[in-house]
Amino acid sequence: MAAFAASSPAATAVLGGTRLSSSLSAALRTPVLHLPPPPRRHFSTHPLPLSFDVARFSSLRVKASSSSEESSGSVQTDELLADLKEKWDSIENKSTVFLYGGGALLAVWLSSVVVSAVNSVPLFPKIMELVGLGYTGWFVYRYLLYKDSRKELATDIEDLKKKIAGTGE
Repeated sequence: MAAFAASSPAATAVLGGTRLSSSLSAALRTPVLHLPPPPRRHFSTHPLPLSFDVARFSSLRVKASSSSEESSGSVQTDELLADLKEKWDSIENKSTVFLYGGGALLAVWLSSVVVSAVNSVPLFPKIMELVGLGYTGWFVYRYLLYKDSRKELATDIEDLKKKIAGTGE
């Protein structure tokens, strides 16, 4: 009988000197929030003025093309494909092209793995941002702030261009 009284929602039973309260009485002790109903929204039934739509989409105009323009586009595509085929046939060592292409794809994949690993370290991306900001500030102060330093930077760039191109010394 005591077990039945403890399982019934409206009853409270005493077993072995301890009081067992039902889930209903526990639920009645918790406060209930009474919220107001959400505000009603009134939607207008008249559509937007047509002038608004025209002004908004005036930059999106479609131009009809003639068949001669389409045929000239396909001629350019055919010329491009023929040119690419001719250049591919002129390559003597095709395995080197595949090796370089595979190496480039591997380098891109490896760099993305490294960047994502560095990005997952806490605080490291923010520290690198601060380093980049500091270097940018130093570069502006050293080379761009004063007229004499801008001339120095221009001559350094010209010297580097000459070294790369192989002209000059």
